[in-house]
Amino acid sequence: MKSSTENRQGIHTHIAPKERTAGHRWGEVWRYRDLVFLLTKKTFTLQYKQTILGPLWSVIYPLCTSAIMTIVFGRIAKIDTAGVPHILFYLLTNALWGFFSACVSTNSRTFVDNAYLFGKVYFPRLTVPISNALYHLIGFCIQLAIVIPLSVFFFVRGRITPHYEWVWLLPLILLQTGILGIGTGILLSSATTKYRDLMILVTVGIQMWMYLSPVIYPVSQVANPFLKTVLAVNPMTAPLECIRFIMTGKGQILPVSVVSAVLCSVLALFLGAWVFGRVEKTFMDTV
Repeated sequence: MKSSTENRQGIHTHIAPKERTAGHRWGEVWRYRDLVFLLTKKTFTLQYKQTILGPLWSVIYPLCTSAIMTIVFGRIAKIDTAGVPHILFYLLTNALWGFFSACVSTNSRTFVDNAYLFGKVYFPRLTVPISNALYHLIGFCIQLAIVIPLSVFFFVRGRITPHYEWVWLLPLILLQTGILGIGTGILLSSATTKYRDLMILVTVGIQMWMYLSPVIYPVSQVANPFLKTVLAVNPMTAPLECIRFIMTGKGQILPVSVVSAVLCSVLALFLGAWVFGRVEKTFMDTV
């Protein structure tokens, strides 16, 4: 941290931030894992503080959103969901997409929202986006608690044929989605410290990404070759189709989509962490 050199006028002390390798940075985050869980708990507590229904909002909001999408896209636009009941289709995809989009939007404001804290005390800055992802993961699990009994209900009625034997893949799907959300979010956060306009564009970009992902429609219903190619390389296509395949028995899983999802997630995480590490040294001058 400190290096001293002697010259004719005395001792010169140079103080500079320590250079951290990628391994050291992630190792430091692991040593601060207790802080990650404390930040997650703090965010969850503050989110529902002074609310009447508390965590029930994690159930009410997706239910209302899915009901509206069922009416608009299912009844009015009559978008085919490959035989899956519309309410189940939208509840399931909204849960996973909501987890991803929340990770991106929340973490894209990491430096701006936490400047007051980062300027006062040192701790690994990456603990904040990781704790944000864990908080949104709790919301996903609450929503999944609605989807599972609904899936069983439609299975008993013969409307769907889920593949529950593949349910062990769910943690891997969530891990990939979380990594992609964290990586994309911290990459955007590094840019928004200097260019605040990007904070507005993030919302628009997430909306555009949603419509280019199989959120309101399944991949099997897309006939246009260009759109099929876009969906194939979209890193969110594979997790959405995989979770639908597990819970409803309907899902078109392409190997190229799986490879694209894994590669994009790993690249986003390491590139985002590298840029994030560079920006955190000087962000207080621009925030």
